[in-house]
Amino acid sequence: MKRFGSKTVATLKDISAELGLSVATVSRALNGFPEVNVRTRNRVQAVADRLGYRPNRIAQRLVTGRSGMVGMIVKIKADMSADETFFEILTGLTAALADHDTDLVLAVDQENDPTAAYAKLLERDILDGFILNAPERNDPRVNYLLGRGIPFVMHGQDRDQPTYPTYGIDNKAVSAQAVKLLVNLGHRRIALINGEMGSAFAADRMSGFQDAMKARGLVADLIRNDAALQSHAYSHALDLLATAGPTAFVCASTVIAAGVMQAVKDRGLSVPRDVSVVAHDDAPPLTRARNFEPALTVTRAPLRDACEPLANMMIAHLKGTPAKDLQVWQNAEMILRGSTGPAPAERN
Repeated sequence: MKRFGSKTVATLKDISAELGLSVATVSRALNGFPEVNVRTRNRVQAVADRLGYRPNRIAQRLVTGRSGMVGMIVKIKADMSADETFFEILTGLTAALADHDTDLVLAVDQENDPTAAYAKLLERDILDGFILNAPERNDPRVNYLLGRGIPFVMHGQDRDQPTYPTYGIDNKAVSAQAVKLLVNLGHRRIALINGEMGSAFAADRMSGFQDAMKARGLVADLIRNDAALQSHAYSHALDLLATAGPTAFVCASTVIAAGVMQAVKDRGLSVPRDVSVVAHDDAPPLTRARNFEPALTVTRAPLRDACEPLANMMIAHLKGTPAKDLQVWQNAEMILRGSTGPAPAERN
């Protein structure tokens, strides 16, 4: 044991002596080297945990080539205060990575070039890889990092056939689930109030909506994109209700659904008697679907549920697991509540 001030810190030699293994074997076991079998790795880890061993980051990097730090770069928007999940996701990722003795390094992208912030951090040579979020279609960050051979995982995907680790939901299926529910309730005039089309998820949800409507012989002509705020959704919904008479809305988020439901009310209509509303729910802390009046029917996939899988994928990828084995797409859960009902006959 080494003493630092008043603290006694366990070393690799302490673990080695207790188990009768070489220091080199202990080091390889703690750093996940494949030549050390699982049973030995588990024994070493158990003793390390009991003795309170903490790796020396400098020594760890010399052995593994890894720094124990993963980067995440976020683009600050003018309406960032409206993103209710932002700090929740950062907290979740930090905690999940900490379980692997890895730190999350956060940076802010203030550049016009989406790859510039990544280049700056890579120049410092302090990061093992990156966690990417909010992908665009054919995201330039992906091509840049793949071209440099930099490990990364992405929440979501920017293309139909990704070659990198990804964890997310099937956004085309999100729209398809909503359309199926509404059609089964007799709705034919169904509108989509979608998110910002620069986002890959919005492009996929529009595609999924169009395909699902076409498959049922319906026209997908009531689509409004680029609704980032409740006020945008309110304006779109008022216009559609006044001109096109939809009996149902599919909304990209609960924030958008709030705008739609206010527009329905201001038109002298009610939910779900006159208009049904379905939204996708990332479970933002301030806009809970169950707290709507009436409670909101949703396809639910909380963003915070992605934190642990993304962290686990990042570590697995850094340890050599191929990207093709680290691709997971979940289906969102459909939760039926009071905002959906049969289509009103007089409005069909």
